[in-house]
Amino acid sequence: MSLLKIDKSKLFEVPVKTTPQNVREAHEGLYHATMNLPDAARHCGMTERELKMTFWEYLKYHPPVEPT
Repeated sequence: MSLLKIDKSKLFEVPVKTTPQNVREAHEGLYHATMNLPDAARHCGMTERELKMTFWEYLKYHPPVEPT
């Protein structure tokens, strides 16, 4: 008999709906280095590859941040 009872039906993440606001928050989090790529992708409901492609587009239109 196992001491640990794990409910296997609760081991998946609830899918997040991709919205422009979530994507913007993820891009800004990556841009200002407050999020890492896996967390940002999970935040906006995209795969890491999809987020990388959209983030490259984001970088085209935003100048580099000056270090403080």
